[in-house]
Amino acid sequence: MALAKYGGGIIQMSGSLAGNTFARNRYGNYIRAKTKPINPRTALQTKIRESIQVLTARWSQTLSAGQRTAWNLYADSVNMKNRLGEVVKLSGFNHYIRSNVQSLRAGLSTIDDGPTVFELPETDSTLAVTISEATQQMTVTFDDAQDWCSEDDARLFLEQGKPQNPQINFFDGPWKYAGVLSGSSAAPITSPQIAPVAFAVAQGQRVWIYARILRADGRLSEVFRAECFCGA
Repeated sequence: MALAKYGGGIIQMSGSLAGNTFARNRYGNYIRAKTKPINPRTALQTKIRESIQVLTARWSQTLSAGQRTAWNLYADSVNMKNRLGEVVKLSGFNHYIRSNVQSLRAGLSTIDDGPTVFELPETDSTLAVTISEATQQMTVTFDDAQDWCSEDDARLFLEQGKPQNPQINFFDGPWKYAGVLSGSSAAPITSPQIAPVAFAVAQGQRVWIYARILRADGRLSEVFRAECFCGA
């Protein structure tokens, strides 16, 4: 892996070009050889592609013009960030797909009505996780004072990364769906919660998880993460 410092015409770069992958971590920019997935048709990838196909057809054939307009209005009002940290705008279609792929992966119903609150859900900087080899479970700690915890049909989606050796400091996949925590107005969810691991773990391994919050109106947060060393 080579470190890079940009200047002149190029000040930042992310993605792959000519056999090299350009990325950034907390130590700065770096370049590594591009790797090709051994199996580009895993069960997860196939399921996501199928979900996108279903949602694409639903957008054009099932949603009303008013529902599409609502998603487009939401998209026009909400700023996102790309991999370079730049502010970008997604389309209403992009937001509809982005939110509902998460719902379908969890076996939930699609959300067809566009959001009427024009902001992303807040992330949770307190997210933490501990994992046990003996139980093959993760204990997830989060801020249970956030609004989603007391909202019917609001969710916290969890993804677990493939366990790594303890000396590994950075991780960006592969990920596997680990479960979902649901809010409730009648009995607000409390922290911590237990969820099964998605990949088998062993003591001493380093494990990352990432999460997203989906509000009942279809707004999906940015990704936020936590990591830990697997316990006994």
